[in-house]
Amino acid sequence: MSKRRVAYYYDQDAGAYTYGLGHPMKPHRIRVTHDLVNAYGMLDKMHILKPKRASPETMSSFHTDEYVNFLNRVTPETAEELTYHGTRFLVGEDNPAFEGVFEFCSISAGGSIGAAQQIASGATDIAINWAGGLHHAKKREASGFCYINDIVLGILELLRTYPRVLYIDIDCHHGDGVEEAFYTTDRVMTCSFHKFGEYFPGTGTQEDRGRGKGKGYAINVPLKDGITDESYRSVFEPIITKILEVYRPSAVVLQCGTDSLSGDKLGCFNLTMHGHAHCVQFLRQQNIPLILLGGGGYTVKNVARAWTYETACALGIEDTLDPHLPWNEYFEWFGPRYRLEVMGSNMEDLNIKDGSLEKVRKQANTYMYRITALEQLQELISAPSVGMHDVPRDSIGEHLGFGRDEEEGRDELDLQLAQRARYVYDLQESDSPSETSDDDNSWDSDESLSSRRYDTRRYPKTSPSRGARMSLLTGQYFDVPSHEHGYGHFEHGAVPGKTAKRRFFQSAARWDENIESVILAKHVASPQLQIPLGELMERGGILGEEEDGAGEEWEDVPVEP
Repeated sequence: MSKRRVAYYYDQDAGAYTYGLGHPMKPHRIRVTHDLVNAYGMLDKMHILKPKRASPETMSSFHTDEYVNFLNRVTPETAEELTYHGTRFLVGEDNPAFEGVFEFCSISAGGSIGAAQQIASGATDIAINWAGGLHHAKKREASGFCYINDIVLGILELLRTYPRVLYIDIDCHHGDGVEEAFYTTDRVMTCSFHKFGEYFPGTGTQEDRGRGKGKGYAINVPLKDGITDESYRSVFEPIITKILEVYRPSAVVLQCGTDSLSGDKLGCFNLTMHGHAHCVQFLRQQNIPLILLGGGGYTVKNVARAWTYETACALGIEDTLDPHLPWNEYFEWFGPRYRLEVMGSNMEDLNIKDGSLEKVRKQANTYMYRITALEQLQELISAPSVGMHDVPRDSIGEHLGFGRDEEEGRDELDLQLAQRARYVYDLQESDSPSETSDDDNSWDSDESLSSRRYDTRRYPKTSPSRGARMSLLTGQYFDVPSHEHGYGHFEHGAVPGKTAKRRFFQSAARWDENIESVILAKHVASPQLQIPLGELMERGGILGEEEDGAGEEWEDVPVEP
């Protein structure tokens, strides 16, 4: 194989965190993998980089400010209070508020962002971050052991330079967080091969293929238990080949979740190490800039074996590796065979038994052609174009030397702005939800796609309620109150049974469709004021200090346009 420039991101602190006693997610697997990679002498063949830890501002390029601020503050002792008794941000038992959760997230996100920057700058051909790949995290909520979606942050960094990015997910679980983030754009195509049917997160049917401008750019391949190397390869290669032919991505991000390996504690596939690594080998042969990320994987010794072998695949030296493991710090973990292998089992392949695999292949190609093969070929005959502009490599503030210096503290103006920001946030909390009609454009909503796809027509057996969440640990659905302490944490302003429009910036002012006028939350004791709309906009929807009625009842006051 021809040589590739490979960048390898690793922070030794990543393996020092723990989700808690008995939790299946073990960050220590990253340390075990690195030690095995080092034992095989591969570090000398790569560019080893320690990722710059992602800042809260960087994380906020996708996640909400409130959620990032919560992760930065939460501790095991304060989790009950800050999550409002488990109904906000960290819902259920899958995502504990362990010690150092924000630092762990900053390492994971920093590695994926750094890998994207290396690829975009042309400094490397393949970038690896085994601490990344946390594909379930949502915009304002942790999910499936994932708190910060490093994949989305990395892809956003790639989009600063590249017009089109392809995301491929071979984790046993559906990559719902990444798909949801790019569900309405054609600049990112997502393709997920996953187990479907009474399995976390419950999304990822072949009917989920994007909305609006992103229609047709989300590909889902739902599979059944026990799929083998041969069956997986027969599905993976033709679908990815067709995507590369039609979409022509500028870069590819591959999430290498190893819970699709045989014998995983939470997985249900029957892939061997070589069958899993074939996906890496196949994409390496395409000569497209490639990012390899981690993901799921809960049998630690098999995770380390697979990611070590796939690191060798990135370097093109997998044929030279000795199958007998070299001595390393965790050598005894790999007993009793002490070999670089993950063997398949005698698990029955249900995909072949009922012929569903052939249906998946046929329907997946149908989705590539949209409704019919001819129509899809006409629509996606050439890659979607995008107007690209020169993007500064850093912000204007950083370029001018105005970076934040925590040691110097804040001046008086900073304190005044912070005080006003807190005041605006209080007004947002008291703002009542708006009701909008459920029209054809209801997809443009900040509502979680996962909750929106739960339809009794599609899921007649489980039919979870609108605010239901599925647990990765137990596979059971549980309900969460949609409104707690004045915060609609799932619907974000939606009335039960209806879909809310996306509201990027909330304020005390809103539009009332019934009277066709701006409604302003106003203190009851004060007389009703008729405020011109222009003046209201100048104020940013904020009342004067003399009109502040915090802590008392409010009512809606019409404002003349």
